[in-house]
Amino acid sequence: MALVAEFDNLTKVYRSAGWPRREIRALNGVTLSVKTGEVFGIVGPNRAGKTTLVKVLLSMCRPTSGRVRRLGAPLWDRSTLARVGYVHESQAFPVYLSATQLLEYYGALTCVPGALARRRGTALLERFGLSDRAHEPIRRFSKGMLQRLALAQALINEPELLVLDEPSEGMDLVARRLLDDVLSERKAQGHSAILISHALDEVERRCDRVAVIRAGRAAFVGPVADLAREEAGPHSEFTGSLESAIAPYYEEALA
Repeated sequence: MALVAEFDNLTKVYRSAGWPRREIRALNGVTLSVKTGEVFGIVGPNRAGKTTLVKVLLSMCRPTSGRVRRLGAPLWDRSTLARVGYVHESQAFPVYLSATQLLEYYGALTCVPGALARRRGTALLERFGLSDRAHEPIRRFSKGMLQRLALAQALINEPELLVLDEPSEGMDLVARRLLDDVLSERKAQGHSAILISHALDEVERRCDRVAVIRAGRAAFVGPVADLAREEAGPHSEFTGSLESAIAPYYEEALA
């Protein structure tokens, strides 16, 4: 099966600006891959390295060592970024733009022709319940509306890989169901998604496989059911939730 994201012994070290200078090892030898057509979850405590992993994948920062491939190409091939959609955990859109203008802007950034971007933008705003606010400055949008708009902009280029960092934050029940529909449709079309979330019930419901990142390392990579069996033991039938299975990883981070 083809891979849309590959991390091979990835390490990322930041160096502090103060004196004495010290190294902060955000990622330490992470090895995992994301397959075509799957929804892959990334969970773990705060400051475990989850966002750094995504930033390296999206060329927002450079790895210190290791190998990373995006859509089958090395990171230096920036052309593959036009085939990726990204929802950041904290939106920082130009607030003077309207929703329509924002989608056209992101369409241009991802090499979508203008007329096609306008058609797709109109359809996406309709789908996410924003068509009546299409021409208003987005400074007037609520948190939930911004999250819907963020999902729309991430889909404007019909990406092969969709990366979602806490996408449900601020979404109401209807918007969460729309997100479920989007992920289901993408899987049916053979596309992939990476979902970073602290909402473990949503990860359990939406994801095929999950990686637990702890202290910069991949403490577990595999199906949710395998994580549950690992926690319960080889001779036990686990009947709890992902939250129950993953709790020890969080508790160790606090120890």
